[in-house]
Amino acid sequence: MTALRILVLVHEYPPIGGGGGRVAQEVARGLAARGHHLRVLTSHYRNLPRRAHDLGVEVWRVPACRRQAFRAGLGTMSCYVAAAFWQGWILSRTWRPHVIHAHFAVPAGAAAWALSRVTGIPYVLTAHLGDVPGGVPEKTGAWFRWVYPFSRLIWRAAARITAVSEYTAQLARAHYPVDVRVIPNGVDVAALRPRTLQVANPPRIVFAGRFVPQKNPLAVVETLARLRDLPWHCTMLGDGPLRSQIQAAIQQHGLQERFTLPGWVTPEEVLETFERSDILFMPSRQEGLPVVGLQALAKGLVIVAGKAGGFVEIAEASGGYVLEPDDVAGFAAVLRALLAHPEDLSRRKQRSLQAARQYDLNRVVVPRYEEVLQEAATRQKG
Repeated sequence: MTALRILVLVHEYPPIGGGGGRVAQEVARGLAARGHHLRVLTSHYRNLPRRAHDLGVEVWRVPACRRQAFRAGLGTMSCYVAAAFWQGWILSRTWRPHVIHAHFAVPAGAAAWALSRVTGIPYVLTAHLGDVPGGVPEKTGAWFRWVYPFSRLIWRAAARITAVSEYTAQLARAHYPVDVRVIPNGVDVAALRPRTLQVANPPRIVFAGRFVPQKNPLAVVETLARLRDLPWHCTMLGDGPLRSQIQAAIQQHGLQERFTLPGWVTPEEVLETFERSDILFMPSRQEGLPVVGLQALAKGLVIVAGKAGGFVEIAEASGGYVLEPDDVAGFAAVLRALLAHPEDLSRRKQRSLQAARQYDLNRVVVPRYEEVLQEAATRQKG
């Protein structure tokens, strides 16, 4: 294949942002490792260097009025669109990318659409869920009411469109008359292989995500309060506006000794916690294809999750469990069966490890992105 010059647009890129930014980073690194040349235009934040090298990827951080590491409001995203368009236009004349890869239809897709209009460079759009109407309604429902007419132009003009899960793709198809190809998020399965699949004593349960209604963390406490007669310990990784309510619920049930809440931790600390854990419990209400779910699979954790987006796909692939997000009794029954039968829990951990192979970043995911980007670049030449 011809080595491509790929201009990546994404408003969040580690160390800022959430799972979508990490996906963009891993895909960019993987494409660079396959011989392509990538420049990422992302948001500047505080003291981060304006330009950096990230395992073969050139990262350029543009002014974006960003005030929070893990949240970007409409004003911040609008600033990013303007700055990314201007810097992208300069690079289109000096660096001459073959193709643009925009992660998130909003805001990066808006910058990609504008750049493509003035330069003729085709763009590939990758949807992550929150950028699709109805994906995360409590976060984006209000501004999609007036953004939607403009977002239709972004989707229609893309040379190729991908989505990180079948659920995200179905939502997109319901709102836009476009063809959407599913390329799941991925992880480096070999690098994440666990040191052991032995069940911990006591079994360890982990939640990893923002403490917000979308992730439904209070259901974790309410569920485990019904299982106080069984041995277990739960670590809830993350932070957010519901933290005080979670702490109050833990105290109300007298479970202070059985929960650990370390707050925000590094990606390395997340993986180390997964290494010592047995079950990922995520009663989420909305999800794309969560990276933490794939990392958990690769670490051999059993998935117990809310019936939300990509978690359904992950659970079906691995023999995990998905229930309605507010079905506390159902979650308690599933977890009771796993905790009371360590031998079955051990077998299911092995099954998760095997299922992770279909999400292998280097063997499955990155080659699919490479194919799509090549198709889009060839379309320009044609």
